[in-house]
Amino acid sequence: MPNTNIDRETLRELADEGNETALDQLADLANAASDLGELSALLDEGSMRAGFLLTQRAASTGDLRELQRIADAGYDEAGDELDRQLEPSTVLAAPPTPEELSEPTT
Repeated sequence: MPNTNIDRETLRELADEGNETALDQLADLANAASDLGELSALLDEGSMRAGFLLTQRAASTGDLRELQRIADAGYDEAGDELDRQLEPSTVLAAPPTPEELSEPTT
């Protein structure tokens, strides 16, 4: 069985030629290495995989600024996640009025 591993330099060359699979593989490698700078650069190059991975990381930590940055870079799902993070999880009742506080309970 032939070795199907491709070195990072070859992946970069393929990505530069517009190969989206190579771009996705570079994003996976950057994610595995926790290289957020490279992931961000790949997002700027149009890698939707990098956008997905960065969105997962930002959502797990509640980093709203990062979600906004990712959305601004063109990954729409980050905007959707930002909206979800900003939605109130429960509707709070209005606080009782002074009259309600002073009413005797029966």
